[in-house]
Amino acid sequence: TWNVSDMWTFFDYEFNFTGLPPLGEEYSPCSLDTEMFNKYVVVAIYAVVFLLSLLGNSLVILVILYSRVNRSVTDVYLLNLAVADLLFALTLPIWAAAKEKGWIFGTPLCKVISLLKEVNFYSGILLLACISLDRYLAIVHATRALTQKRHLVKFICLGIWGLSLILSLPFFLFRQALSPTNSSPVCYEDLGNNTATWRLVLRILPQIFGFVIPLLAMLFFYGFTLHTLFKAHMGQKHRAMRVIFAVVLVFLFCWLPYNLVLLTDTLMRTHVIEETCERRNDIDRALDATEILGFLHSCLNPLIYAFIGQNFRNGFLKILAARGLISKEFLASHRITSYTSSSITVPSNL
Repeated sequence: TWNVSDMWTFFDYEFNFTGLPPLGEEYSPCSLDTEMFNKYVVVAIYAVVFLLSLLGNSLVILVILYSRVNRSVTDVYLLNLAVADLLFALTLPIWAAAKEKGWIFGTPLCKVISLLKEVNFYSGILLLACISLDRYLAIVHATRALTQKRHLVKFICLGIWGLSLILSLPFFLFRQALSPTNSSPVCYEDLGNNTATWRLVLRILPQIFGFVIPLLAMLFFYGFTLHTLFKAHMGQKHRAMRVIFAVVLVFLFCWLPYNLVLLTDTLMRTHVIEETCERRNDIDRALDATEILGFLHSCLNPLIYAFIGQNFRNGFLKILAARGLISKEFLASHRITSYTSSSITVPSNL
């Protein structure tokens, strides 16, 4: 049963909530139990992801930049995707330290690190949507009108980075280093007394324009692309698309669960879904788990290129040969003489 103090705590949580996660009875009458993973295990995971992402994405950038002549439009998009993952990977040591000790880095770094995390996500899905459009035009409409305009592709990439910054700006503006009573410091958005309204605006709108619309665009473009490939019995060209499809599927596998849980959390905090202590605990644990899965994504694309993308492996071997680390006879024995047409993924003449 509740006493008067508990009822006042609940009233304070419901109507004067500052945007903090409900940590302890000072913020909610619920007894919260959100520890799903041992924090040292999470720190170890972040360390491995950091090293793999740093090495893998650096190699991807190197291979694409090395293939100036044969670089395709898809490669330009994947280059930007690797840059986004690399920038995010550089923040992982800070996230790992915060997982163990709480947020001890102050408000400025809280804003910057949160901004990089969101920019990585939004730029990733927007770049994948552009790749789907490029493949749709090349295969379904058999046109190179857009893909041959390299300067236009550069402007598209700049536009994607700009839109990603705009969608991520609320986190930069409202995130602060906060120190709740009886809890470790946190990096969280401080939205004042109108938390419910602001949270609806700052979460739902970016989700619609930065996730739902690009996702629907990818489903539309890849649906027609696959239909055309199968209808024309273009088996060899279909195999050439495997890397792109793998990149898209891995992105959705890593980030879709987090965004679905975040949407559920938003609906609960804005009282569209009834909030109970059990649901609050479940959602908080799910957010922790799916966020780790999202962080894992930054190191996975290079692994896809290495295991599925033959042109990427060939490009890397050519760089080693150019630096004298392997012999040209080794390249000749493996029939590696030049890039087929794209340094990582898809022949541009599909």
